[in-house]
Amino acid sequence: MIDKALEAEILRLHSVEKWKVGTIATQLNVHHETVERVLAQGGLGPERISNNPTMIQPYMQFVVAKLEQYPRLCASRLFQMAKERGYPGGPDHFRHLVARVRPRPPQEAYLRLRTLIGEQAQVDWGAFGKITIGKAIRALWAFVMVLSWSRQIFLRFYLSAAMPNFVRGHTDAFAFFQGIPRVLLYDNLKSAVLERTAHAIHFNPRLLELARYYRFEPRPVAVRRGNEKGRVERAIRYIRGSFFAGRTFRDVEDLNRQADVWITGISGDRPLPEDRTKLVREAFAEEQPKLLPLPDEPFPSEEINRVEVGKTPYARFDLNDYSVPHAYVRKSLTVAASLQVVRILDGTNTIATHSRCWDRDQQIEDPSHTEALVEYKRKARRHRGLDRLSSAAPAASRLLNMAAERGFNLGSMTARLLVLLDQVGPAELDPAIQEAIAADLPTVGAVRQSLDRRLIAKGLPPPVSLRFAGNQRVTNATVKPHSLSTYDQLNRTHDNEEDQ
Repeated sequence: MIDKALEAEILRLHSVEKWKVGTIATQLNVHHETVERVLAQGGLGPERISNNPTMIQPYMQFVVAKLEQYPRLCASRLFQMAKERGYPGGPDHFRHLVARVRPRPPQEAYLRLRTLIGEQAQVDWGAFGKITIGKAIRALWAFVMVLSWSRQIFLRFYLSAAMPNFVRGHTDAFAFFQGIPRVLLYDNLKSAVLERTAHAIHFNPRLLELARYYRFEPRPVAVRRGNEKGRVERAIRYIRGSFFAGRTFRDVEDLNRQADVWITGISGDRPLPEDRTKLVREAFAEEQPKLLPLPDEPFPSEEINRVEVGKTPYARFDLNDYSVPHAYVRKSLTVAASLQVVRILDGTNTIATHSRCWDRDQQIEDPSHTEALVEYKRKARRHRGLDRLSSAAPAASRLLNMAAERGFNLGSMTARLLVLLDQVGPAELDPAIQEAIAADLPTVGAVRQSLDRRLIAKGLPPPVSLRFAGNQRVTNATVKPHSLSTYDQLNRTHDNEEDQ
């Protein structure tokens, strides 16, 4: 298929400039059969005068009859049917002749659609490529609403065409117009129409909630009747050429700020198509008072999702992980997200609030959540140690209570007592703790001294905390203390030498 402009140029060159088919094909860089087909469809095909009958002549009545019965039957199928009936020629010439006799459907004429002031707006999405944010590549969509009478455009860019952004587009547009049209016209997009059978239309329930809140009538155009919402289609083409082409921006927020300036400036200064003496901004000033009034509060447009928190305290939402208090692990929570903020709720209670991240695979954390988890883990380790120590050496609870009364560090004491428990076992540790309590010395040093005395009395080595990694012989070596009386003997010998 070639476009209408090229067809018009072929017809002009042939009928006005008297160019031959080959010349037109060469200059316009198209195949000569394409040129012949366009001329044949326009009634300007070259006359082929021959005294001999053509090969297709006996089959023309058959071809014409089939085309009258099936106007859209393709030439290749007709060629096969003619071959089965004895046609001796090739497909190229046959296809050319079929194009000359194929009946053309009459061109449909359209009435110019006119609307009352304040009556209607048209809505659609426009795709504007992709945008990279960190590691994420997101689609860039433009929500466009056009007032049918004044042609005032509302434009807002979003990072998806999902239903939450469809709702946001409506609420933002109504706020910009400071009013609501009575009828909103849609294409058959899923955000508006889920299903239609004949005249039965199944609207998206969220759109019906929106329409009920703002009191407008949602109205989809007929199938394959894009001309019924031509105003918004032309507005999107106008946006591509007048606003978006060649524009630079830092992020979507910056792009939307520039769009706000454009729709109130350049876009509003264009002439009104129905009255070239009037500007769009002037027509909008007349239409705005005719719109329905806004409600006191805008329709809630937060994106609501149910999420499951695993064993780590993070809720997964839109490619990222958002922290929650550690008490909510293994629970089902609700995410309520705007374009700027992500709230995480347990029922109606908000348990976490974060700035929304448009990157991907990021961990967005509230420092208080991680600090609380670290403290919880520290206390949990201490409590587990206390439970183990109290079970193995019941006197330890009394010792720790005495230490707490004197302001000692219970965490350090618990850790050191657990080391002693691993070294000597509960049978030796509990009596040593009892001796420290009896001496009113609630310290680990007093317990160690008692242990040393008890072990030495039994001829056993004292507990040693030092470990020699990689040298098992040194680790398992037993060092027996000897009597200090030998030092006294040396001291007496030294005194005798001085006396002499």
